[in-house]
Amino acid sequence: MKTYFSLKGILNPVENTEPQPRTPRDMLLDDIRKTQCALEIAYSGFDNVTDPDLIDCYIYEVNSALKRYRFLLQQAEQMQLYEEYHMDSPECYDSKSLVEQPIT
Repeated sequence: MKTYFSLKGILNPVENTEPQPRTPRDMLLDDIRKTQCALEIAYSGFDNVTDPDLIDCYIYEVNSALKRYRFLLQQAEQMQLYEEYHMDSPECYDSKSLVEQPIT
């Protein structure tokens, strides 16, 4: 798995004079980002170790991060942070069904 580093936040910190109250949505999105980062670090560590004990350690770490990531995605789904427009919904089709429409 590839690891990406960004120095944007380190080199150009955003100065915020008034701290905004954090909403549960913001906290959940931050947790998802942190878990993605932890997952990348675990995969990177797994790719770079050769000791069997460390390999086992990183396997557990990857599994732990994956379970946390799935849990957070389920929470986001319950909070309806996912895309609300589904292709299965009737709004994405015309009022006539596809069978009834003439082929032009």
